[in-house]
Amino acid sequence: MQYDPVKRRLGVVFNSTPFLRKVFYRLLDLLLLRSWHIQRELRKWITERTTAGKAISAVYDAGAGFGQYTYWLSGLVPNARITAIDVKEEQVADCNAFFQRIGRPQVKFEVGDVTRYQQANSFDLVVCVDVMEHILEDEAALRCYSTSLKEGGMLIISTPSDQGGSDVHEEGEGSFIEEHVRDGYNIDDIRAKCLRNGFSKVEARYSYGAPGKISWKLSMKWPLLSLQASKLFFILLPFYYVLTYPIAFVLNMADVRMKHATGTGLVVKAWK
Repeated sequence: MQYDPVKRRLGVVFNSTPFLRKVFYRLLDLLLLRSWHIQRELRKWITERTTAGKAISAVYDAGAGFGQYTYWLSGLVPNARITAIDVKEEQVADCNAFFQRIGRPQVKFEVGDVTRYQQANSFDLVVCVDVMEHILEDEAALRCYSTSLKEGGMLIISTPSDQGGSDVHEEGEGSFIEEHVRDGYNIDDIRAKCLRNGFSKVEARYSYGAPGKISWKLSMKWPLLSLQASKLFFILLPFYYVLTYPIAFVLNMADVRMKHATGTGLVVKAWK
């Protein structure tokens, strides 16, 4: 399945006003299990930094996409300067216009390639969500992230694992998302790549365990397939979520609170 055409259709609907854009971000936060995992980890990190008296002055959103995580972080740490990079010029222009309209001048989007963009010793945090599976030169990206972090700064990654990530379960089976250049990371492999590209400490864990796998199908896979098949499903979508989201909500809550021996997703934290 090609994910980008569906995203563009949704963008047309929700980009018409700042209010609808905010609603869109909130819906993504509720629906995407990776958002639950990333936000939980970042709240913990921010609390630890604050308790230790360490300021958060600069954040880098690597591969920002719609700007969902930039929006969330700019509300949580409003004094931090946030630099968001994406390869799509129209998306960058759209995000800059939105953040200017809502009065968040500390946020700046730039067109850039995460495998090349770096600002030496500039950021306390690098956020990389739903990106690494899209780029071939992943170690180049990791080197850029470590170079751009200050000493003690943290990188957080969310990406599919090789345990069925990208909805691939059999050898030779194609990824559910055609834009993915790899089907998922081995947990030890991504740890090793971080350690040999400028990071001194790495923690990696599985996400999308048994509850998350079911939730993903209910809240993302089946709706996306339906939207690709027919525009009529845009009309039916609210009714679909009224019926299915309460189940997905409970499953998401279970997934973020459980420790998984395996899972189709990975959450990786690496420190410089």
